[in-house]
Amino acid sequence: MPPLRSSGEPPLALVFGGSGQIGRPLLARLPAAGWRVLALSREPQPELPGVEWRRGELAATGPLPAAVETILSCGPLDGFAQWFARSAPQCGRVVAFGSTSVEVKQDSTDPAERDVAGRLRAAEEQLFAAAAARGVGATVLRPTLVYGAGRDATLTRIAALARRLHGFALPGDARGLRQPVHVDDLADAAMACLDAPATHGRAYAVPGGETLPYREMVARVLAALPGTPRLWTLPPALFRALLAPARMAGLAAGFSDAALARMRQDLAFDDAPARRDFGYAPRAFRPDAAMLTPPA
Repeated sequence: MPPLRSSGEPPLALVFGGSGQIGRPLLARLPAAGWRVLALSREPQPELPGVEWRRGELAATGPLPAAVETILSCGPLDGFAQWFARSAPQCGRVVAFGSTSVEVKQDSTDPAERDVAGRLRAAEEQLFAAAAARGVGATVLRPTLVYGAGRDATLTRIAALARRLHGFALPGDARGLRQPVHVDDLADAAMACLDAPATHGRAYAVPGGETLPYREMVARVLAALPGTPRLWTLPPALFRALLAPARMAGLAAGFSDAALARMRQDLAFDDAPARRDFGYAPRAFRPDAAMLTPPA
């Protein structure tokens, strides 16, 4: 990392997406590791020790320092890659979060999902190209199913439905493998990458520390909730027949046929490169109710 600060001054990190589910634990770690932090947010945020909040977003950041030691992005990768390519300050390091959807959804039957995968792929390519042209070490981290802050769109949503209905239904063939990953492990991964030159110019899958069938994953979510809602396993044909009225009732809004098909698919990723290059060591999947409850 090039020396962008005067001697003895703490290094400065510019953070996008700091108010999000991965950004929050990252903002707690950076000051503890000796970083000054400048974080952008569209909305006012509560004060955090060692963090200076500024109002702004990728489309309109407002004035920024001419140089920072590192830039971290915990928000949408496509918007970040476009901003970095056109207007980023001088820096020596970039760590950005993408998604394993870049691989999972590239062959989806749903055109919208294929578009997501395509945009992620293009964003990675744009970021790496812009970073290489400037001599910046860039790393992309691709999480799997994120949980832990009560703000994810999958496991927390399952928990909410199970609380509401006192149970949750799955088709009997929902046996595809999953690797839920905790937000704290992702924040630790980003911190570890900062001082890992082997990660420059590379993208890494960052799955959770345990691989388990979809049904077992859901069973552990339900077991973590008060009252232990029941898990109903239905014949696949019956589940599909009930899905249409559930969508109409708003109970399965956004649950597409492609998402149903993925319940049968193994979505497991190799974390050996991440373990080798920056000591990645994610936890097993042991959720509790707090991890699956939206913040107030």
